[in-house]
Amino acid sequence: MNSETRILMCPPNHYDVDYVINPWMEGNIHKSSRDRATEQWHKLFHIIKEHALVELVDPQPGWPDMVFTANAGLVLGKKVVLSRFFHKERQGEEPYFKQWFEAQGYTVYELPKDLPFEGAGDALLDREGRWLWAGYGFRSELDSHSYIAKWLDIQVISLQLADERFYHLDTCFCPLNRGYLLYYPPAFDFYSNRIIEMRVPPEKRIAIGEADAVNFACNAVNVDDKVIMNKVSDDLKQRLKNVGFEVFETTLSEFLKAGGAAKCLTLRTTEPVKEDVHANEPVESRTIRLEGHLLDTGLINRALDTIVEGGGSFQVLNFNLGEQRQSTSTAEVKVSAPSHGVMEEILAQLIDLGAVDLPQDERDAKLEPVQQKGVAPDDFYVTTIYPTEVRIKGEWVRVLNHRMDGAIAVVQTPEGPVARCKLLRDLELGESVVVDVAGIRTVRKTGAREQRNNQEFSFMSSGVSSERRVELVVEQVAWELRQIRDRGGKVVVTAGPVVIHTGGGEHLTRLIREGYIQGLLGGNAIAVHDMEQAFMGTSLGVDMKRGVAVRGGHRHHLKTINTIRRYGSIAKAVEQGALQSGIFYECVKHNVPFALAGSIRDDGPLPDTQMDLIKAQEEYAKLLEGAEMILMLSTMLHSIGVGNMTPSGVKMVCVDINPAVVTKLSDRGSVESTGVVTDVGLFLSLLTKHLDLLTSPYHAA
Repeated sequence: MNSETRILMCPPNHYDVDYVINPWMEGNIHKSSRDRATEQWHKLFHIIKEHALVELVDPQPGWPDMVFTANAGLVLGKKVVLSRFFHKERQGEEPYFKQWFEAQGYTVYELPKDLPFEGAGDALLDREGRWLWAGYGFRSELDSHSYIAKWLDIQVISLQLADERFYHLDTCFCPLNRGYLLYYPPAFDFYSNRIIEMRVPPEKRIAIGEADAVNFACNAVNVDDKVIMNKVSDDLKQRLKNVGFEVFETTLSEFLKAGGAAKCLTLRTTEPVKEDVHANEPVESRTIRLEGHLLDTGLINRALDTIVEGGGSFQVLNFNLGEQRQSTSTAEVKVSAPSHGVMEEILAQLIDLGAVDLPQDERDAKLEPVQQKGVAPDDFYVTTIYPTEVRIKGEWVRVLNHRMDGAIAVVQTPEGPVARCKLLRDLELGESVVVDVAGIRTVRKTGAREQRNNQEFSFMSSGVSSERRVELVVEQVAWELRQIRDRGGKVVVTAGPVVIHTGGGEHLTRLIREGYIQGLLGGNAIAVHDMEQAFMGTSLGVDMKRGVAVRGGHRHHLKTINTIRRYGSIAKAVEQGALQSGIFYECVKHNVPFALAGSIRDDGPLPDTQMDLIKAQEEYAKLLEGAEMILMLSTMLHSIGVGNMTPSGVKMVCVDINPAVVTKLSDRGSVESTGVVTDVGLFLSLLTKHLDLLTSPYHAA
């Protein structure tokens, strides 16, 4: 026996699965055998007793989980941070564990009652004494880590748990002697896995598979080079043996029914710590304010989900509910994150939801100079689709030329600071760029985005037929098109060649002719196939009237390209009478500007196709200026590009037979889009029919 190692255990006199507070308890209420549990516990007790001094705390009736002493608290030296259990089913254990620690002469620290922390189940000391690994996400709150670091004067490394089966850190993570680590990587989020990899060298990491993980292989007791654990695979035993560990297996099946194994049943009360290791600041906290229709639009839920999914935690400090339907609500939320980097990522997303600092916490934006033309400083703020303001010298300045995926460049003028949204390539020496997330806020009407989302996508879940769902959207689009045209507004279409292939060309042609479209964006292909149809009646060599391939049709698009190249441009082909119908004929005849962006796969290309990508983006952006609505017709890449260039407030209608296109638009932040999953030819046909129903046919002045 190594008398230097002391371990606390609790006999299973009252152990049973009496309730469900983790996934392992599901279906196991009162299905654990008290006799088998007692037998298994005693076998574990005797194995540990051969290698360490075991102390016992008396079990108490009514508290069946006291047997899992790992959750009694966290011990370091003669200090202990007492657990604050998340579930009420275990909170009654706290006074009994506190009494035992005080009787043994420990200094007991108690967290606030509303701040859960479940002891050594979620806090594991590095076996070399260098730092404390601390888990959060299911049972323990991130904010508890600051208290632990301060009280125990130790560096805390925060890890977020991501799989509810592994609800405590010790169920999927086991630091071993000599700097080794036994762990199950899928139980952690991406950021936490990176932290682990940075702290523990590859040759010291023993990553296990799911089969061993669900047998709680990581829930092991390590004393010197002895590893005591539930039954595990021969492969894992061999891997541990190869690095110098001796494995002791003991069946703990009855305790697995409650979600615990060897480590859960023990609390090590002698832990190593280096004298030169001291507390860090493991958690960064900020308080933000949200205002709007927080409940009925789901905004508060999305904000809180954003915090948790981003690797942070939250505390709602204040919530004022609007008294009437039209009234807005406000919430003050404390956001905590394990590092500044994680905090910055979370706040960037919360800013997109309209979050702002409390008035007393407002600070100026951080600015750093451009050191190299076309290159932003590290940590520059990336803009979203929403109009944005930055705080400079105590004043809020509106960002001009706004678009998403840009940087905010600031210059000083005699009239004061001017902030502009710029692409990285356009940044110039002498400008300063906003970095970090301080002093930034988005500007929009209260609740506008959330209400719009609910209205626009409500048709997707209505109880009517799929055909009727499409018609409902088409009716609304037709109405808005008519309104925009009648008030002299601007509608831009970005379209792919599928418009031609599905027979939608004639309907888009009509929209242009009747004044509904003020700009057209696309690639080389839509223009080629539109003019192929005008010249030869085919699209990709397929007869558009009969739907069959024609002999030699595969050469038609090349002949079309050659014809336009002979005339020098699409406009010249129209002027000289060669091109007499189609989408681009109508664009030329009715002075509707268009921009064609080339790609590596283009044949020809047409003389009008801009093969310089940067110039093509500039032409797109110019045509999009002042647009009130954008119709995106079956062209995923062009639609995503246009979505990135478009600021908040512009209506976007995305039509594609592939649902992934609409999803990708939303993922890119183009949240003000209505998705219509249907054949684009059918959509355009329905759209022209509904326009006819609204008013008498349109006649150009």
